[in-house]
Formats: sequence, C-alpha cells, structure tokens
Amino acid sequence: MEALRTVPSFDEEAALWAQGYRCIAGLDEVGRGPLAGPVVAAAVVLYPVEDDLSWLADVRDSKTLSARQRERLDELIRRHAFGVGVGVVSPTVIDRDGIVPASRRAMLRAMEALPCAPDHLLIDGRERVATNVPQKAVIRGDGSIISVAAASIVAKVYRDRLMERLDACCTGWGFSQHKGYATAMHLQLLQERGPSPAHRRSFAPSRQLRLGHTIAAQ
Repeated sequence: MEALRTVPSFDEEAALWAQGYRCIAGLDEVGRGPLAGPVVAAAVVLYPVEDDLSWLADVRDSKTLSARQRERLDELIRRHAFGVGVGVVSPTVIDRDGIVPASRRAMLRAMEALPCAPDHLLIDGRERVATNVPQKAVIRGDGSIISVAAASIVAKVYRDRLMERLDACCTGWGFSQHKGYATAMHLQLLQERGPSPAHRRSFAPSRQLRLGHTIAAQ
C-alpha cells in the first residue's frame, strides 16, 4: 500500500523558489487531541543541495512512521536541515485560550526559533500563523510537502520525549506509554487518580471529573 500513498516532495518549495523566495519553512504541530501535556510545533527549512539526499526518500507524515523510524529521521533532519525551530505551549495556556489559538502560538514560536527569518511558510492543515510572513496552508501537507513532513517528525519526536520526561515527575499516569492520548489505559488511570498537573482541565474527561467531584461535595 505504501506505493499508493503520496510521497512528500519539493514541488511546493520549488514553485516558491522560482518566485524568488529563499528561506521557506514547513510547519506542523502535534498534540491537539491528547488529554495531557503540551502542544508542540516544529518549523523546518530544507534545501536539496547536498550530495547524499537518499535519507529524504524515507521522510513521511510522522503518523505513518514507527517510533524508531521517527527517531532516526529526526536526527538526520536536525543534522542536514538549514534550520529547525520548535515551539511549545503548555496545558495551562491551552486551558486558558483554547487548543486552536494554542496551536497557532506554538507554530509562531517554532517559526521564531529558526536560525533564519523565513520569507514564506508552508503549513499543514487550515491554520494560519499570526505573522506578516506570506504563508500557504495545505490540507494533508504533511503527506505531500517535504519540509512539512520533516516538521511533523521533529514535532512528534520532541513531544514524545517531553511526555517521557513528564512521566518521571508525574508518576502513576503512564505518560511515557500513551503520551497523553485518550487510550483505555489512560482513561482508567484518570478515573482512578484524577487529573495530574499536566492534564488539560478544559478537556472533557478532566472537566467531567472535576464537575462530578464538585457535585458530590455539595
């Protein structure tokens, strides 16, 4: 089935290079849906100028890759990319502002963390970043645009590592296993233990638990 999937390419970047743009950043975020932990975005600037580009053939949307594949590609992207930036927004801000504004803020932070000031952005999905930099949002861009696919890998690896570290300080919720997503294991632990400081209190499971405890106390 792999042959039937879209293979990310430099087509979008090449069209922009032809228009005179030079520092084109692909952006993607990960962590909208989890019940706990931050939302993380990455920005990646790639150029097809090296002698050995064979590793780029393995770059895909991070959701289609195994953890081992993502780890390997994350290392290669960081080694060969012209620039990599990461932006993180906490559960507290997600609860205060909502997940969509938080995701946009994470992408803005990732863009601002790049070593070069990008002159054009290619963004996965429908979102736009609050900047005057020209930008184009592409549905399923992480499956068709090489720099966006690379950004999806960097963001996923970075967030997974954050959740593994979080597991060391918030033990008992299994963050290193489910990474904050709503697995059966996570929902059971949340029911038994209640939300941790890393949980998103505005998301349904934690919000319902808090409401239930409030009603029970009355």
